[in-house]
Amino acid sequence: MKFLWGYLRKYVRRISGVMGIKLAGTVTELLIPYVMEHLIDHVVPTKQISSVLLWGAAMILLALCVRFLNVNANRLSVRTARDATFAIRRDLFHSALNLSGRDMDRVGLPSLISRMTSDSYNVQSFTQSMQTIGIRAPIMLLGGIAVTLTMDTGLASILCIMAPVMVALVVFISMKGIPLYTLVQQGMDDIVRVMRENITGIRVVKALSRESHEIRRFHGANAETTRRDIRAGMIMALPGPVVTLFLNVGLTLVVLFGARRVNDGQTEPGVILAFLTYFNMILMGVMGLNRIFMMMSKANASARRIGEIVGMENQLQPIPEAEAARTGRTELIVFDHVSFSYDGDELQEEGAAPQTESFAGSTRQKCLSDVSFAIPRGGSLGIIGATGAGKTSIINLLMRFYDPQEGHVFVGGRDVRTYDPDELHRMFGVVFQNDVIFADTIRENISFGRDMDEEAVRLAIRDAMAQEFVENYADGYDHRAVIHGANFSGGQKQRLLIARALADNAEILVLDDSSSALDYRTDASLRRAIRDNHGDATTIVIAQRISSIKSMDQIIVLDEGRMIGCGTHEALLRDCPVYREIHETQMGEVE
Repeated sequence: MKFLWGYLRKYVRRISGVMGIKLAGTVTELLIPYVMEHLIDHVVPTKQISSVLLWGAAMILLALCVRFLNVNANRLSVRTARDATFAIRRDLFHSALNLSGRDMDRVGLPSLISRMTSDSYNVQSFTQSMQTIGIRAPIMLLGGIAVTLTMDTGLASILCIMAPVMVALVVFISMKGIPLYTLVQQGMDDIVRVMRENITGIRVVKALSRESHEIRRFHGANAETTRRDIRAGMIMALPGPVVTLFLNVGLTLVVLFGARRVNDGQTEPGVILAFLTYFNMILMGVMGLNRIFMMMSKANASARRIGEIVGMENQLQPIPEAEAARTGRTELIVFDHVSFSYDGDELQEEGAAPQTESFAGSTRQKCLSDVSFAIPRGGSLGIIGATGAGKTSIINLLMRFYDPQEGHVFVGGRDVRTYDPDELHRMFGVVFQNDVIFADTIRENISFGRDMDEEAVRLAIRDAMAQEFVENYADGYDHRAVIHGANFSGGQKQRLLIARALADNAEILVLDDSSSALDYRTDASLRRAIRDNHGDATTIVIAQRISSIKSMDQIIVLDEGRMIGCGTHEALLRDCPVYREIHETQMGEVE
């Protein structure tokens, strides 16, 4: 709860006010049975209607005061919980956006979604209830016992014996339930993961008629989480019936002993009625404590999960220039003997097997191994290779989503590790392999919150060969995309994504397999427009088609993370058998 207290500290005065109001409301509520007892035992026997009405009005007034105080306390507690949870969600979202690629891989998107939704909701519910039930329940319990002691010590001794037993039972069982809710929240991660995969891949599921398979897969994750939740709920629900049993036994004893004491003239009938009311209040107090402990168990597990992300140190903080690597090269982009793997921070020692490394008792493959190349300012580079050859990994390192385990990457003569992330990323206009169209207008998808005028958006649309289909819409640039751009074809989405990359006239343009859905004619027109209108940009094109990169200043060929060829199109046709084989397969002849 230390994490949660860090956010609640600024609301101490407001929380104290809520608790003070709730305390006043609970104490007022405790007075009602006491007034009732006085009315029955001392006022009614006088047979004075005016006194009876006066004390009855006092009870009504106390009830109205209780309602007024409780409503205001609840309203303020909701406001405090809302503001604190808003800050928690804001910081969680900010931390999630700034996770390194390696941390993002470790945590996983489904887990982040679960922490942002169900975990933050658990924290909000506890924050609200802590200020209200957290005060009302113990005051009901202790205040009820205190008032009954003043009314009849003999009968109150029954409560004094039973109350500590019930409270100890609630606390003991609740402490057992805290670890179980951590497992429940982890199960929610699995459910979110399966749901997200099926929602985003619904067309694939339907096309392959795998609905029944995915239903079984979801049922497995859902059943496991349900089993955990039921187990945790059963344990946390145990105090309820046990406490109710104890109190019912206590009520029976109060009625038996109370009737005897009334018959003996040792107490009054109103006292018995008041005791029965206080027993119900005490029951509500104990059950309130049980509820608070249950919510605290969930909130504790959820706050710990949220705190893991918010407190996660960014591994990709800029380093001082004095600690950075240096290069004597003058090109804009330089890769200097770079080796990289997604699975760990340390690569094999020299002399080990060339393409794999040992990690945690298993064998894992390097994504890049001893890659070196340079691109001059305004130059162009094409990258080609089989799936999994490491093409996208080069972009991930260039934009510093990851750091290489060996070698260095330089942009503008500086080690990329010295750049502030925003400063580095503003140099790029990029289309990733699996990029996203957001549920917004075409105009907003292109400008993407950047300060650019209408003309810049139109020029980008034109250069991306998207002008024709965009202007065919009745609402043109205000046409709305649905989530993931599902109302566009594959080629239309790629052209809109390219327009987004071109719109800001970035210094470095990266196109990662961004024209795979375009026909050859549109692809050729797109390359021509980029060459004519964005020729000053340093361009990196990752492609599966040789026709998309043959005009690049240099081309590198990757195979299982290694550079097996580097040069112009003509030089690679002559010197690189793999490149020549790809060309023959795609073009049908050797140039």
